[in-house]
Amino acid sequence: MKPRRRRRPGRGPWMAVLAGMFLALGASAAWALPKLTLNVDGTGDPATLPVTLRIVVLLTILSLAPALAVLVTSFTRIVIVLGFLKHAIGQQQTPPNQVLVGLALFLTTFVMAPVWKQVNDDALQPLIRHEISEIDAWHRATEPVRAFMLRQTRQKDLGLFANMAGVHDAKSAADVPLQAVVPAFIVSELTTAFQIGFMLFIPFLVIDLVVASVLMSMGMMMLPPITFAMPFKILLFVLVDGWHLVVQSLVTSFR
Repeated sequence: MKPRRRRRPGRGPWMAVLAGMFLALGASAAWALPKLTLNVDGTGDPATLPVTLRIVVLLTILSLAPALAVLVTSFTRIVIVLGFLKHAIGQQQTPPNQVLVGLALFLTTFVMAPVWKQVNDDALQPLIRHEISEIDAWHRATEPVRAFMLRQTRQKDLGLFANMAGVHDAKSAADVPLQAVVPAFIVSELTTAFQIGFMLFIPFLVIDLVVASVLMSMGMMMLPPITFAMPFKILLFVLVDGWHLVVQSLVTSFR
């Protein structure tokens, strides 16, 4: 016969005893649970905000900085035009996208340098010296950027977003709120970039048509025209000093 296993005592009574002990300790005054109270009061003075909330606001602004650097500067127009140029030549891998984005960043820095200098002189440096508050620094910093965007924005796009924002009594572009200026500027930049990209496509499209016509006249219809047109596109771009013309046109297109 097999030896009988010893039966373990049940856990039910022990759990009941432990639960009773904890309840007794919680009910006693010596083991009272801590009380947490959180009060959120309104204030009209931003200077009274605690340091923790200021850090949260600063981190939020820093997280949005890449999007602001792309959308409210000249970067959008420049990088789109360079992308159009790459596709017009027909090269998918050369130059690499990292090179084009890096060139767009440096050109954006060059174009936006006067605006950023004014922001630094009027808003950032007085804020560092504790001469103005954070709200005053924000208003001073947005004014140069706002003026730059308004110079590039079409009146048609500005009027569209002003009407959708419910601003019907604006006497000039300076009276349009910033939340309507930013999308109007982005749409205008996209429109301008596509116009410049179309002008870049025309000479390369002519080369494609000529090469395709020559191949068809020679009976070489099975050969891809883009393979034979590629050297002529690169040769044309080098002979006319294409990078100089493209960069000059991009930088001078900003008012």
